[in-house]
Amino acid sequence: MAALYNTTAPEVAAELGQRLAQLRLARNVTQKTLAREAGIGLRTLRRLEAGQPTSLDSFLRTALALGLGDALLAALPSHGIRPIERVERRGSERRRARPKHAEASNAPWTWNQPSRD
Repeated sequence: MAALYNTTAPEVAAELGQRLAQLRLARNVTQKTLAREAGIGLRTLRRLEAGQPTSLDSFLRTALALGLGDALLAALPSHGIRPIERVERRGSERRRARPKHAEASNAPWTWNQPSRD
């Protein structure tokens, strides 16, 4: 598959389904067995492998039944706070995002105003 930043959600779902099916077949596991081990219905597994819409829960159960838990967690790296950020924030970690100052104001800058930087 090409770079994922230019793809759509259905394309990613189709690729994930295809990869799950290939992995299942490489391990010589039937759909019925995998569905039972994952705790999902056989039709749900078939939809998942076909790239059709299913729940995130069904996807996670299937991936975990195939032993892919560590790979899933590795796909989204944990963002630990850097020591310098902890000092700057007096020990507290960010709990919500705020828009950058320039984005917060839609009014154009004019002379005799303080800089937004």
